[in-house]
Amino acid sequence: MEQIAAALGDGARWRLVELLAERPRSVGELAELTGLRQPQTTKHLQTLARVGLVTVFPLGQRRVYAVEAGPLKDLEGRLRTLSTTIEANAGERDVLTRYQAAIGADTEAAKHDRWADGRAFSFDRLLAASRNDVWRHWTEPALLASWWAPPSMTVTDCVIEPWAGGRAVLDYRDAEGRYRSAGEVRAATEPEHLEFDLSVLDAKGDTFFTGHYDLHFAEAPGGTRLRLDLRITETTVEAVPFIAGIETGWGQVLDNLATTLTQEKD
Repeated sequence: MEQIAAALGDGARWRLVELLAERPRSVGELAELTGLRQPQTTKHLQTLARVGLVTVFPLGQRRVYAVEAGPLKDLEGRLRTLSTTIEANAGERDVLTRYQAAIGADTEAAKHDRWADGRAFSFDRLLAASRNDVWRHWTEPALLASWWAPPSMTVTDCVIEPWAGGRAVLDYRDAEGRYRSAGEVRAATEPEHLEFDLSVLDAKGDTFFTGHYDLHFAEAPGGTRLRLDLRITETTVEAVPFIAGIETGWGQVLDNLATTLTQEKD
């Protein structure tokens, strides 16, 4: 497929295929119709022949070329599959569009430090698992790491220790860098309530902003109702991309948690 796509990527060769789709033609006729010199036309046709797109018929002194539909149908099938995959995952692109718009809006607001202090977010999810299972996915490091990061990231440290004064850490990386958040657990009542602070840090360990997280786990028909309230403080101007991504990012992360719990239940 790569060779076929490369062969068709040249405008002159594409035009030759279009002309041959109408009917077989000689080299001379193709050269005349495309405005190319005959040696150039022959080279382009040879390239198309090498990948199976055309077949040459030597007829005495004339060389007549005909197009082959098979490779084009194969390419059509691959393109259709690619298009279907893109459409099925259109939501991923929509996330980037919303994130970009949010960054633009917050950039206008971020003229000085503390610009987003007091901003609050709330998330509500009905999770198909018991409170104990949901609690474990928040407080057992291996389970927490299985969902609390974007899928493209590698988690290197991830823990929320479920007692007052316990550590709260999320450390992950990708090919472009390392991302670290650290804080402290303020309160924990198993399996009902978990409260902690988490500061997003720069490479020097300085704080971009701090999030105060307050989670409540309530029994509900079909599983557990999770309520997450998040309040922002200590905001710096440089925190724009992080603040802008909170709503979309936490929406994705909680979707990951819901999917993980459902898969484990099945």
